[in-house]
Amino acid sequence: MSRQAAERTGRRGETIAAWWLRLHGWKIVGPRVRTPVGEVDLVARRGRTVAFIEVKTRRTEAELDLSIDRRRLVRVAQAAEMLGHRYARQQDFIRIDVILIRPRAWPRHITNVWHG
Repeated sequence: MSRQAAERTGRRGETIAAWWLRLHGWKIVGPRVRTPVGEVDLVARRGRTVAFIEVKTRRTEAELDLSIDRRRLVRVAQAAEMLGHRYARQQDFIRIDVILIRPRAWPRHITNVWHG
């Protein structure tokens, strides 16, 4: 897959993930937020919870299972640490989530995946 095709697939997955979150009561407060240490695909809020979300889109369940690793989660956690003051209030709960997208399946939302 070319870099451009992968970029289109990733953006499409992020759009699906954003709609999935909205349907479940979340408000998207930051799509594709860049920091010096990396990018957060989506920042979402529901009540007092702010989630920094990594979205992965793959063709198969097996590919999805291999798409998230410690290195990627560290990058998201570092970016979330840099962005926390922008999106979260002092009393808010901050977490790192992952949403996995594949064709012909509901998105899989895995909550609170990072425990430092």
